[in-house]
Amino acid sequence: MSTDVEGGAIIESKAALIAHLASGCKPKSQWRIGTEHEKFVFRRKLNAPVPYEGSDGIRTILERLKAFDWKPVIDEGNIIGLSRNGASVSLEPGGQFELSGAPLQNIHETCSEVGGHLSEIRAVCENLNIGFLGLGFTPDWKFDDIPMMPKPRYKLMREYMPKVGSLGRDMMFRTCTVQANMDFSSEADMIKKFRVSLALQPIATALFANSPFTEGKPNGFLSFRSQIWTDTDNARAGMLPFVFDDNFSFDAYVEYALDVPMYFVKRGGHYVDATGRDFRKFMDGKLEVLPGERPTEQDWVSHLSTIFPEVRLKTFLEMRGADSGPWSRICALPAFWTGILYNQTALDAAWDLVKDWTAEERQALRDGAPRLALNTPFRQGKLQEIAIRAVSIAREGLKARGKELSLEKDETQFIDELSEIAETGVTAAERLLEHYHTAWGGDVSKAYTCCAF
Repeated sequence: MSTDVEGGAIIESKAALIAHLASGCKPKSQWRIGTEHEKFVFRRKLNAPVPYEGSDGIRTILERLKAFDWKPVIDEGNIIGLSRNGASVSLEPGGQFELSGAPLQNIHETCSEVGGHLSEIRAVCENLNIGFLGLGFTPDWKFDDIPMMPKPRYKLMREYMPKVGSLGRDMMFRTCTVQANMDFSSEADMIKKFRVSLALQPIATALFANSPFTEGKPNGFLSFRSQIWTDTDNARAGMLPFVFDDNFSFDAYVEYALDVPMYFVKRGGHYVDATGRDFRKFMDGKLEVLPGERPTEQDWVSHLSTIFPEVRLKTFLEMRGADSGPWSRICALPAFWTGILYNQTALDAAWDLVKDWTAEERQALRDGAPRLALNTPFRQGKLQEIAIRAVSIAREGLKARGKELSLEKDETQFIDELSEIAETGVTAAERLLEHYHTAWGGDVSKAYTCCAF
């Protein structure tokens, strides 16, 4: 890299792109856990989406949160997020609130962070009659009823999505997820963790399945949020079978990322429409919308953030398979992956579990989990049996970490709910469907009480 310009140093070679990913390598003592979770914001009286403007709008909520020492993030004159001590609050296109947590040492800290965030948003919304909903897909809102947040890149994405898939706009405006960000120590460690987490991502999808409704009725899926990703933009999503090739490396991921079409480039505080363009051409100074310009470090970082496979590589690994849900399951996702990926014995056991799965079997699990969850067929049995083993491996890994608040409270407590789901084979989505067909009397609006934070 050479001369600094807006967005960092200009990238002069592919080696710099590889070096950026490799810079994430760190010793085990420095491994941290990052947790991101989204929730729908709704007006309680009407169970309706909340617009950006207005006395009870998203802007007002963000402005009120500044009282808790959050610093505003401004984009073209609008407050569109907040930052504080390594954490951030941001807005998804339809006003979904996302907390991107700080890198933390253990799940107890994660639990405290999430709980503190929920206390803050409840406090600022107490007299606004605003609620927050923990589901993977909005139960009854139609796409045209959802206001778009004033982030210019969302306009670019909204217009581009129908060109590359039929469900991209649904992903943008009507889904919520919980994600976990995990570190690695070396390229070899990254590769093993990437392979294990990709193979097991359908198990996370099944365990966290929580999106069975669309526009007031059952949609035929248990995780419709996950299904949406199968027809959002297949050039930037999926199970990445090349990760299991013998020659997989940081270099190989860079080659993949270079071929993923771009969304935008930010220059002078404004977004330049680069949808569908080639980052390789950008590297050569041949990007049509910015002739002669070459990418900066920040352009590469931004481009990596617009790639959406089931597991995403940045300077960490991001687990992307789970629906959003109640407070208890927000903490369960990072606990599940921490137990598996941050203890060598557990990681080895997880690799032994998945190492002989074929690409076709991994894809079949990915295809089946959104509809059938733990009942997805696998070899002579079903996904539930794999989930039971995976949760058990995670439990042992957490136990071995020894991160205890007291004799009775180590990190294993955070996956108790997952153990119950795996053992019974009954997901949150199936329980919601049971309520819908019985106590709710077919009235999906009851979800706004049942699933609200």
